[in-house]
Amino acid sequence: MEKSKNIRKGIVIGIIVCSLMLVGFLGSYAFFIGQVGQNKNQEVTVETGTMALTFSDGNNGFNKELNFGESAEKTFTIENTGTKEGIVSVSWMNLLNNYLEGSMTYTFLESDTEDGEYIEIVSNKNVPVTEEAEDKVLASGITIPAGVKKYYKLIITLNNTDFDQTEDLQAKLETQFKITEGVLKDPTPAETTLAKLGKTVKDGNLSFAEPAITDETADGLYVMEDDYGISYYYRGAVEDNYVKFAGFYWRIIRINGDGSLRIIYDGTQAHANGTSNRNRLALTNQVYNANYYDAKYLGYMYGPNGSGESTNKEEAQTNTANSNIKVAIENWYKTNIVDKGYDGYISDNIFCNDRRAPGKAETGYGSDTGLGYGKNKTAYGGYARLFHENTNGFNPTPIFTCSQKNDTFTKEDTELGNGRLEQKVGLITADEIVTAGSGKYGTVNKNYYLYKGFEYWSLSPSFFDGQYARVFRVSTDGSLSYGLAYIQTNAVPVINLSAEYVSTLIGDGTMNNPYREEELEP
Repeated sequence: MEKSKNIRKGIVIGIIVCSLMLVGFLGSYAFFIGQVGQNKNQEVTVETGTMALTFSDGNNGFNKELNFGESAEKTFTIENTGTKEGIVSVSWMNLLNNYLEGSMTYTFLESDTEDGEYIEIVSNKNVPVTEEAEDKVLASGITIPAGVKKYYKLIITLNNTDFDQTEDLQAKLETQFKITEGVLKDPTPAETTLAKLGKTVKDGNLSFAEPAITDETADGLYVMEDDYGISYYYRGAVEDNYVKFAGFYWRIIRINGDGSLRIIYDGTQAHANGTSNRNRLALTNQVYNANYYDAKYLGYMYGPNGSGESTNKEEAQTNTANSNIKVAIENWYKTNIVDKGYDGYISDNIFCNDRRAPGKAETGYGSDTGLGYGKNKTAYGGYARLFHENTNGFNPTPIFTCSQKNDTFTKEDTELGNGRLEQKVGLITADEIVTAGSGKYGTVNKNYYLYKGFEYWSLSPSFFDGQYARVFRVSTDGSLSYGLAYIQTNAVPVINLSAEYVSTLIGDGTMNNPYREEELEP
């Protein structure tokens, strides 16, 4: 049957108050148009303490039929008449959409005035396809300052695509809207930093097996739990995560749950993605540990001190002796951050040296004893998550949390951390390399922001094979790999800018206009 692009499809849109804090938005794409019986201008006002939000239908609803290639537009307002800022998320509620993927898209826009310029919050995104009624996020992290009224447009388009849309002739979309998470509560420190950087939250779940070769977070950051709450991370060929601090350029890895900003060194000048340049390295020809013949040498610190063999896991993971890489990184920080007066802007956040030894059932390493000391063959947590021997890392499952207290390296914080750092600096983890877009183990990616054209160490142990300690790293081609601990490799520091300092930044994060503190970085 030849598909028709001229059959008219109906959309009925009307505002219905469903319950407190919910505003209904009921539509049906069908050949015959139903009629909404009560298209009245309706409002919901919610007041708590010093905050009052009003969500209002701005045009009394409307009915519209759509041809393929046409759009329907809905306007409404959100007003905060209180004295406390509100953070709003809008979601599809009970969404049932059986149009083909890509047939139905939407754009969500915001303006400060009814007739002013509308700025896209969400741009040309697919309406989620569902088999049964589900709630889905439409737009999140919308800030409504106290005493401010915002105007919004939702534009839904029935696309005239280049694929066969025969199935769309019998499809329908039914939905309501609701205001969800974040309404009437103070933003978390991470949400405040998110708003400061002008970013929103990106919906959807990721497969980390494939490399991120484009800017996958241009329209919002991905979310993952960390030891401080909810973290928001950048991924792919990012072009707006540049920071200038202490005379150096850095790239943002993620917003930590406490609102601080985790950044990685990237040179004395700004470098475009895909650039291979030694200037992007802070330290060259650095060993992780000069020794390698004991499982203990996978530690950022280890025990016992000296060349004596460890006799149990607790001893091997006792933070007595510094690794060579820890000494080198902390010396660099002392010279370039502390001695230049910048240390006060750095937050004391956890750097995770994950030495959890879960055993071969989880790691897939056939010789894994799970003992983690001496010459016992052992694979560690990062190996299990990111490089499972049975699947060649086909489905990496990175995390930002740290399961063992003695692996949570901090300087002064002994509540969440171990207090064993001399300076507030560390290295990127293998999990952060994967979330940034490396893809599964060994996958080439010269496009994402972590590629430097040279290999450099991570903080994450990989495995000990009975003779050699191996640590994860970024390879010369941008792939996640591992290297022998005693082999000379490069190093790039990672630090955490405090939430207070981040609140002072100017710029838009681009290479030519990086985030920076105006007085310190003219």
